[in-house]
Amino acid sequence: MLSRLAKLTRPKAIALSAIPTVALLATVGLAPLPFTVAQPGTTADVLGENKGDPVITITGAPTRSTKGELRMTTIIATGPAMDVDLGDVIDGWFRTDRAVMPKDAVYPSGDSTEEIEKHNLDEMKKSQNSAVDAALKYLGKTDDGIKVSLKLADIGGPSAGLLFSLGVVDKLDGDGSGGDLTGGRTIAGTGTITPDGKVGPVGGVSLKTQAAKRDGATVFLVPQAECSDAKAELPKGLQLIPVSTLKGTVESLRALEEGEKVPSC
Repeated sequence: MLSRLAKLTRPKAIALSAIPTVALLATVGLAPLPFTVAQPGTTADVLGENKGDPVITITGAPTRSTKGELRMTTIIATGPAMDVDLGDVIDGWFRTDRAVMPKDAVYPSGDSTEEIEKHNLDEMKKSQNSAVDAALKYLGKTDDGIKVSLKLADIGGPSAGLLFSLGVVDKLDGDGSGGDLTGGRTIAGTGTITPDGKVGPVGGVSLKTQAAKRDGATVFLVPQAECSDAKAELPKGLQLIPVSTLKGTVESLRALEEGEKVPSC
């Protein structure tokens, strides 16, 4: 009501104000803004191969053949040196397959593209080490006799930690009773993991669910803290399972396989 009343009583002021506002928008529209635009990225089955090599290789212990898929998910963002203008931002806000994020929330301020790539690869390596530690600890095994190597080229960052841990568990123990941890399904997800098996949030989950559905997943494992974000643009037919620990995740997947009730967002 207030804006309508102002329009009726102060027409000249509104009309005059519109001129510099339009000019300002035109200027901003041409200027680069401190944002990045992200979209659904690739997914990769950690139980499968990447560029001809197994993603997970285990020596020093018997492994089992697996069915189903465990797909880690990614997002793709405009590079740190790429300019994003007002048109890009507005387009991203109104599309469900795009997300606009502050550039410094995605890329460390002042870093070059090469430095960022190195940082992301370092984070991936740390994540892999934590994933192996968490999986072996969960299974009651040590790395004295079991060696696990993880290889996933061209993907950086820590968000595949949970899926790596689940892949190691599935290859060594399955569901613990002779079956597959996946139950033969295509299961996708995201989440960091600590050596003691705690799952952490990662960001971009509403885009990652879209990538998961696109690549055939029917179930998506989401960090508990990001349930609401994952539900925001959830693709039809994709079941969300919130997780907070590796142990809880395995228990949920077992319950899913056995047709029992599982947690939901």
